[in-house]
Amino acid sequence: MASELADIQLFVEIIKAGNLSAAARALNSSPAAMSRGLAALESRLGVRLVTRTSRAFTLTEEGCLFYERCQRIVTDIVEAEAEASSKLGAVRGKLRVGAPNEIGRRIVAQLIAKFIEKYPDVQVHLTLSDSGLDVIDDGLDIALRVDLPEDSSLIARKIFSSKRIVCASPAYLKAYGTPAHPDELQQHNCIRLVRGRRVIDSWLFQENGKKFMVTVNGTLTTTSAEVIHDWVRSGKGVALKATWDLLPELADGTIVECLEPFWCDKIDLFAISANRTHQPPRIRTFLDFIAAKLPAMIRTFGNRIQS
Repeated sequence: MASELADIQLFVEIIKAGNLSAAARALNSSPAAMSRGLAALESRLGVRLVTRTSRAFTLTEEGCLFYERCQRIVTDIVEAEAEASSKLGAVRGKLRVGAPNEIGRRIVAQLIAKFIEKYPDVQVHLTLSDSGLDVIDDGLDIALRVDLPEDSSLIARKIFSSKRIVCASPAYLKAYGTPAHPDELQQHNCIRLVRGRRVIDSWLFQENGKKFMVTVNGTLTTTSAEVIHDWVRSGKGVALKATWDLLPELADGTIVECLEPFWCDKIDLFAISANRTHQPPRIRTFLDFIAAKLPAMIRTFGNRIQS
C-alpha cells in the first residue's frame, strides 16, 4: 500500500509540475527517476496515462480520470495529516513557499532562514519566479505575489503596501534629462518588464485627480525584475519598479525617483494559501511570522540593517 500511495503522489507532482524536469526539481530528484517512476506506474496499471513529447506531455483520457482521483486522494492525505498535527500543535514538515525573484532573494530568503532557526523541524523549499506564482498549479503552500489570484476560493492575506515608481540613475538623467511630465517618457529609453507574452508598456499616472496611461518604448525588455534593477542602476534607461526593491539605492542616491507628483501606482504584497479545513500548523505559523516580520525587514532593508 505504501508504494501505491508513493506512486500516486509522484504522479500528481509530475502533472502539477507540467514536465519531468520541473517535477524532479520540486522533489529533489532527477528527470530519469521521474520517468522511471511514471513508466512503472503505467506498467502496473496496464494503461498509458500520458502522451510524451520532447518538451512536455499531455494526459490521456485514462490519465485525466486517474489524475482527478489521485488529486482527491492526495488532498485527503494532506487534510488528514493537517488535522492530526494541528491537534498536537507541532510546527514541522515540508513547507513550499513562492515569491517574486528580487524581493524573494533579498528579503524572503532571509526571513525563511530566521524562521527555520526558530522552527528547526520545518523543511522549507523556496521557489522564485517573476511570472506570478500560483498556489495550486505550482504546488505551493504559500505564494507571495503583488496581485490577487482569480480563484476566489484561495485565502489572501495582505502583508505589505507600497508603490511602483518611475526611476533612473543620476548618470542617465544627466545624460538625457529628467522628464518633467509623463508624456516626456516617450522620448526616453524605457526599460519594460515582460509577463508571459505581454510587454508591460502602459504605465499609470494621475494629474489633477484624473488617471491616465502613457505608452512607453525602449531598447530593453526582460522577464526579470532583477535585470531591470541592474540596468537602471547602470544608467541604461528609465523603469517602473516597486520601491521595496529599490530602498538601498533610493537611500544612497544611486537610483532616484522621477515624476513623483504624477504617481498613483499603489501595490500590495499578498500571501496566498489554499483554503483548507485543517491548515497545518507550519503554514499558519509561517503566515503569522511573515505578517509580523516582513514589513519591518522591508523598511530596514533601505538601511541594509539585518533585523
